[in-house]
Amino acid sequence: MKLRLQWSEQFKKEYRALPQHVQKQADRKLRLLCENRLHPSLRFKKMQGRSDEMYEASVTMNYRITFYIQDEVCLLKHIGTHDILDR
Repeated sequence: MKLRLQWSEQFKKEYRALPQHVQKQADRKLRLLCENRLHPSLRFKKMQGRSDEMYEASVTMNYRITFYIQDEVCLLKHIGTHDILDR
């Protein structure tokens, strides 16, 4: 199932604040997320310690994306360094 991305306002703000080289890497990973969310380089998983169905994926070893998946829509919530997982 191919996912369609929906960017939250917070995600847009955080994305714009990233260094350009991280934005380019994020663009590649977002395309991959749409096409094959189980690709090993994404390290896709449900976030631990949460009661809701929020997921995370890796952009790089230091940057993560958090999101919800509902039907065929991936709602992007946050992007940033590993500390975004605490939000």
